[in-house]
Amino acid sequence: MRVSPQIYKILTSLCLATVTFSISAVAEEKFKVCADPLNPPYSTKNKDGFENKIAELFAKELGQTVEYTWFPQRIGFIRNTLNAPLNDSEVDSQEFKCDVIMGVPADYDLTLTTKPYYQSTYVLLIAKGRGWDDIKEAAQLARLPLQRQKTLKIAMFDRGPGTTWMQKNGLLGQGIPYQGMTGDDKNNVAMQIEKDLKAREIDMVILWGPMAGYVISQSPKNDYIMIPMKSSAGIKFDFAMAMGVRNGDKARKETLDKLIAANADKIKSIMANYNIPLLPISKSATPKDDD
Repeated sequence: MRVSPQIYKILTSLCLATVTFSISAVAEEKFKVCADPLNPPYSTKNKDGFENKIAELFAKELGQTVEYTWFPQRIGFIRNTLNAPLNDSEVDSQEFKCDVIMGVPADYDLTLTTKPYYQSTYVLLIAKGRGWDDIKEAAQLARLPLQRQKTLKIAMFDRGPGTTWMQKNGLLGQGIPYQGMTGDDKNNVAMQIEKDLKAREIDMVILWGPMAGYVISQSPKNDYIMIPMKSSAGIKFDFAMAMGVRNGDKARKETLDKLIAANADKIKSIMANYNIPLLPISKSATPKDDD
């Protein structure tokens, strides 16, 4: 039996629609996360980071299962994860390796960002029992006698507000710089700093709050003093963090925004287990428009 061209087109369209629907349905059964496999306290391949836990919470709320695309958090992360086609040979594919980055700055310009779900700050983290227990605020370091200042072993990121603060306060000569992204597949920066603090190669560090929380979690004997750094004119220490999706993916962003709002208490409870210093989310921390 012959089928007319018109009927053929209709049948073909229906088949394509069915296939497309089936692919979409399968895809939406998964909460596809782009993550670093060795980045405590955020994410690890053991799925014990706080971003892993929040991803599990959201997937459960959506009736989905979490699926990860693992890639080190360094230059090229977005290109190789969020914006990478599921099949590398199909550059125009509508399917991607993953759909959500669980932690990006609220003003991040490489993704469409959700509403922020936490805000933290850099801290001055001091190892106890090494002659610095009298320090109650970071400003004291700049007022120390010169002879005592010379004995400081204080770590900071090579690019970050800690370096700016130390330069402004005449302490850069006592600084020990660390790279923000090393590409090391055995240690991330927080892991390395924790090891160097224990080895007494450094005595204190100006460190981003979640990473400081990780260092503290590795020492159950309360071996550290945590002093929040305060933002001032020209030096910002506190930042709001959001989730990132592909530019243009407004529907997913809206879904995540609703999940963030509905699960605010649960998110806070998860993060409380990681010793992270949390601040109220500032009203100015709003996601960028996707226009």
